[in-house]
Amino acid sequence: MPDWIGLAESLLASPALYAVLIAVSLLDSFLPLIPSEPVVILAGVASATGQANIMLVIAATTVGAFLGDLVPYSIGRLMGERVVKRLPVGTKRRSAYDWFDRELASRGGFVLVSTRFIPVGRYLATGTAGVVRYPLRKFMLYVALSTATWSAYTALSGYLGGVFFQENTLLAIAVGVGLALVITGAVEVSRYVRRRKNPVTSDDMAAGHR
Repeated sequence: MPDWIGLAESLLASPALYAVLIAVSLLDSFLPLIPSEPVVILAGVASATGQANIMLVIAATTVGAFLGDLVPYSIGRLMGERVVKRLPVGTKRRSAYDWFDRELASRGGFVLVSTRFIPVGRYLATGTAGVVRYPLRKFMLYVALSTATWSAYTALSGYLGGVFFQENTLLAIAVGVGLALVITGAVEVSRYVRRRKNPVTSDDMAAGHR
């Protein structure tokens, strides 16, 4: 596997950096262990020091993430029936599938936007959207919004860290990562509070979308 962070560091002042951002954000949309956030944050820090352009960083990351989210969606649409057959009723995986199916039907926009900030959640949401044949136009609209938001907050986390700590790049990156973690944590807390207010019973999960 390529050293994405090292590659990005070696290309901070090169136009090739934006190609790296497209690639890493695209792959991270459906492959685990791809360090997209650290790479984007690093590019944000570089933008604060004048080595990169923050708007191009956000644009490149958005394009990559958007195209990447189309991959699990497309696979889900192609393999929908076979996927469902391999999820026996009563199993945890089937319960998770039924939950996403129901949530996408009732509030697909919220699910697709919020799960973009949760690595495992984004894979499940985009893949399930394809399996249940969530309308492509609506999917692309919400994914465009979610990837643009995610790209902006991640890049700007690094940028703000770079602005305040220009003389210490390592500290700037650390602050940027910290800001990203805080925002992601806030999203998770809000989701937890929402689940507590609207608990989903095991019977509901097994019922699925009708």
